[in-house]
Formats: sequence, C-alpha cells, structure tokens
Amino acid sequence: MRHTGLRVVAATVLAATLAACGGASPGDSTDENGGDSSGAGGGGEASAWILTGGGWPVTAASFERWNESNSDQRITVEEYENDAYKEKIRTSVGSGEAPTLIMSWTGGTLADYVANEQVVDITADTQELVDRVMPSVAQNGAIDGTTYAVPMNDVQPVVLYYNEDLFDQVGIEVPTTWAETLDAVEAFDEAGIIPFSLAGQSVWPELMWIQYLTDRIGGPEVFQAVLDGQPDAWSDPAVLEALTRIQELVDAGAFGDAFASVAADQSADAALVHTGRAAMLLQGSWVYATFHTDAPEFASSALGFTTFPEIEGGAGDPGNIVGNPANFWSISAAASEAERQTALDYVNEYVYDDEQLAAMLDAGSLPPVEGLDDQIAQSDDAEYLAFAYGLVQDAPHFQLSWDQALPADQAQELLTNLSQIFLGEITPQQFVDAMNATL
Repeated sequence: MRHTGLRVVAATVLAATLAACGGASPGDSTDENGGDSSGAGGGGEASAWILTGGGWPVTAASFERWNESNSDQRITVEEYENDAYKEKIRTSVGSGEAPTLIMSWTGGTLADYVANEQVVDITADTQELVDRVMPSVAQNGAIDGTTYAVPMNDVQPVVLYYNEDLFDQVGIEVPTTWAETLDAVEAFDEAGIIPFSLAGQSVWPELMWIQYLTDRIGGPEVFQAVLDGQPDAWSDPAVLEALTRIQELVDAGAFGDAFASVAADQSADAALVHTGRAAMLLQGSWVYATFHTDAPEFASSALGFTTFPEIEGGAGDPGNIVGNPANFWSISAAASEAERQTALDYVNEYVYDDEQLAAMLDAGSLPPVEGLDDQIAQSDDAEYLAFAYGLVQDAPHFQLSWDQALPADQAQELLTNLSQIFLGEITPQQFVDAMNATL
C-alpha cells in the first residue's frame, strides 16, 4: 500500500500557515503517526484531511479559495490515498487528535463516532445546507434525527464502465442481463481481453460485486437483516447464490489472472480499461473524472457507461443502486470552539456554493443538490451526468457500501472473507458461517 504523505493544498497557503505557527513545518504539527493536533488551540485556524484522485481536486480548490479570503480562519489540508486514510482516521479520532473536519462515508463509522461523543451535533448550524441536498443523501448524516454530518462532494453510485472500441472489436453488445454477461465474459476471454478489470489488491472494489448480485437476487431486505443483527442473516439464499456466481466468474476468467495484484489507489483498474487490456469496470462514479484526467482522448471517444445487469428471476428491482450517497463532513468534538466555528463557516459558505457546483460539473462529478437539470444539460459531460443524476433520482433503493454501513469489526471481517472468496480460498458456506459469527 503506497502512502502519498502529507501535503498542504497550495504553496501560498503553506507559507502563510508556517508564519502563523511561528515557522513550524507541517510535520511539527503531527504526531509520530502523522496525526494532526487540531484540538490544541491555534485561534480560528482549523484542519481537514481529504483524499487524492477522482473529483477531490475540486474540494482542494474550495479550501484554497477559503484560505485566500479568510486569513484569520485558515484551514490546513492534508491529502491521503483512500486506504491509508481509512486506516489513519479511526486511530486519530479515537486518540482525540483528529482534524477539525472529519470526513467519513457515514454508516457504521459515523454511528461509532456519535456513540463515543467524538463528533458534535450540527443540526441547527447546517439546516440551510441540508435543505438544498437530496433528502436520500442528506439523511445519511443523521443519527436518530440529529445531524452529525453533512455531504460535501459528489453522489457516488457504482456504474458499469466499458471500452466501446473493444466491444466493436469483438463484435458483441454491452450486457444488460446476467446471461449476456456470461456470454461477454466468454467472448472477451477467447479474444485475449480481460472481461472485467478488478482491483483485487484493494479488496473494497470486490464489495461492489457481492452488493449488486445480492440486491439483484434477493432485494435490499437481505442486507437490511444483517444491519439489524438478525441471527444467521448472512445465511440468506441470495448471499450464497451471489457468492457462488462470483466464484463462477473467477473460474471463467472474468477478472483475468492477476486481479489480486491490481490496486485501486493507483487507478490501475481504470488504466486496464483505457489502455484496451480490459473491456469493463464496475466502479464508483468518481472513476469518470479519473478517466478524463488520465486518458482524456479515450474518455471523449470510447468510454461507455451503463447499469449493472439484471438477474433473470431475481427479486431485486433492477433500478436499485449501490455506492456512496457522498462523502460527509463532521466536526471533531476535540476541536476548540474557534476551530469549530471556522469549520462551520467553511461548510455553510463554500460547500456546494455556485463556484464549487460549477467546478464539480466541469470535472464530471455529480453534486447531490436539487434542481441541477438545466446546469447538467449545459455541461460538457451532460450525457454522463444526466445518466448518473437519473440513476440516483429514480433508484427505488440506494444501498451504502457494506464496509461503511457495518461496524468496523464486522466490516474488516467482511473484507477479509470476501477476498478469500475471490481467491478461491474458502467456499460460500464458509464465508456465510464466518460472517454469521460476527452478528
């Protein structure tokens, strides 16, 4: 796993921050593990950690704009790759050394933060922002009717991307059913092309497969039983069937022979598609921006996108989607009052302001904000954005990524056992037995 290190958003911001801190370097404000000591005073200055890649440069730019206009309330920003961030943030929050603005995917993680009183109630302070956001997205930041987190970037449904040139080369249509999917796997495998790119080294992209398959086969009630902690909930026949289909795909060569060495943090899974080595990729909507950044010519000429195939005879609605409603900001309970106020001012004034909305649409990212149809229609990425916007608006059910929805201990067991399923190291029944033990 590669760590990008810590980096302040802009050189000008860094210089000003160093001056305000008496010449201390960024490393001086962190512990030996890189944790930021944001709760230790410092006037109105605050801190935030964000991710790299995808649409995150838009968020970084919003902090740059904030710092240029608010010299007495600067926010120091550090960037991490996805996996490194997930490892670091929980430790930092638990030790009281979290950044002022804590980014999460909500779900079980946010519930833990709230239960441990590590984030603050921001219901009254963010109501105007919440009212502008799609209700299906905003509600993920509330626990028992109290808002502890607000969305801060794009809505992120999982989409099936594909290389149109490869489909033309092999002479088949993009699959819309599971039977067609199996036919496509066979056709591409025979042509020496990896049917589906998969970042197995990162593991979490494998969740997209079990989530969609389970939902298409059994409907959202299957995983809801797991969330509710019902005994033996993982024994649902839909889960076993989904796991069986995954292993059948692996055996058929659907993911190639080296998927276990492909890392999502490096966008290697997307690279396999735009370089013509793989035909399809099941990934989050954030990958659209990655395609445009890394391979603009391919993105404008041969990048296709569609929904996950329908499972013939399945109980789930084919309009259901999985993914992340957005990433969310919470405010650390360890922060000083001045730091909290800076964070709130930034959230209320800069999150989804006109400039950020325009920048998100320009980057091919979809804000979860109501009433964007006209702006989307005028965008250079109108086709994709309208497609994704429609997915979210029309979805009967939007299921949060399982590793975020579950408590941390269960989520780690899920990732461990799912990796073993893809590698053929355990059977579907062994997976089910192991996961039932976590309930």
